[in-house]
Amino acid sequence: MIRTIEVLFVIIIIASSIIATSYFTVLPPPREVSPINLRRLSFTTLQMLDSNYDLSRAVFETDNPSVLHGLQVAISASLPPNVIYNLTIYDVNQGDSLETNVGGDLYNKKISISNAENLGVTTDVSTYTVASSNVTFNFTPEKIGQQNGGTLYILNCSDSNGWWITGYTTQSLAQDLNNLLSPYFVNTIMVQNTSQFATILNGTSIQGENLRNAVVINTCGEAVPIPTAYCKSPYSVDSYANYSCFLGRRVNMYNWTWASIVGYPFYYVSNTANFSSQQNAWGIYGMQQTGQGGSRAFLQGLDSQTYHTDTTNVTDSKDKHASLGQTAIEACNYYGIYPSTYQTATRALGNTILQSYNLTLGLSIFNPVGNYYPGAIYNHKATGSANITGSLLALGLTRTPDIRITGLSILSYYHPRVYASEYNATGTSRIAVLQLGMAGGN
Repeated sequence: MIRTIEVLFVIIIIASSIIATSYFTVLPPPREVSPINLRRLSFTTLQMLDSNYDLSRAVFETDNPSVLHGLQVAISASLPPNVIYNLTIYDVNQGDSLETNVGGDLYNKKISISNAENLGVTTDVSTYTVASSNVTFNFTPEKIGQQNGGTLYILNCSDSNGWWITGYTTQSLAQDLNNLLSPYFVNTIMVQNTSQFATILNGTSIQGENLRNAVVINTCGEAVPIPTAYCKSPYSVDSYANYSCFLGRRVNMYNWTWASIVGYPFYYVSNTANFSSQQNAWGIYGMQQTGQGGSRAFLQGLDSQTYHTDTTNVTDSKDKHASLGQTAIEACNYYGIYPSTYQTATRALGNTILQSYNLTLGLSIFNPVGNYYPGAIYNHKATGSANITGSLLALGLTRTPDIRITGLSILSYYHPRVYASEYNATGTSRIAVLQLGMAGGN
């Protein structure tokens, strides 16, 4: 009985304490329990006002009453009714203005607009920098091979057909590659026909460019342009595999980087005049099929081997789901090139070619799949030498070329620096500062 009375006394004491505490406790108002994030609201409002560059235009017309009135209406419409604001526009002093005014202000106030005389104690603020419409965004890339090369040859041969460039033409691919890569080279030469191609194969420049250490991109896909002078013996041996061997020797001699953008490298040769009656069994005339012997012959020439028939299978024709390697992924952000990180490759070169032809892996564009490389740059180094004498970029992707992959491969390998961008005019930046408060708040 006594224990029951003790328990009742304890319950009464605890209940009394809770009631007394609740009575004397002052609870905060709901808006203090879950307040508006004024800083986030301020920045979001500035972004919304500039979504169509309206804010950027308005801050440079501070002497136009109608523009300022429209800006004020837009701000009021963007904010909740109980939020008050003050928008201040500052001019940013740059360049010569700071040098001639040592110790002067970095920012000059241009104008301030508000819907209240006092924002209260609880406020927050965000800033937003804008540039005037006459500012041009520029960047200066480092030139590849500026000291000892720097030439980009793009095979845009009008008398050569392409294969496995589904959905594109040789000319469209050539133009896209020119737009993408030409800023990174000292000279970019569009090789317009097989006669011009023969000129550089014979060691003569087309426009006085540096012939050595060049990059040669074949935009014909699996087909390789062949000049008329080479459409005969001995280059025609084994369905023109010997011509591919000759190309390998030239790549070795001039230390070129030869880029094959899709499929089997050197699978066809093409000259629409000399092969006008021949087609590749798919209805594309002006072509002669070399087959896998073309890749093997090119590598023999690159390694200065005597041409011989080789039945070694250097490629794999099974679908492989290729993923970009880490180096290529990092280059995506650096150069602003964003292809899909996952591709399908059915013409991947096997790793056995490294030992067979004195090659080293210069860069793996895609991660290896088993014993095959879906996309890689191979460097040739003669036995006992540390010097590179020719390279091959082989992208064994399926049917449809993506020139972003080609561009990313070249840039990832040579890695030219991109210098800091600058505006082409001074005194063209202003800062918008939006301060928000709560109506009736302290």
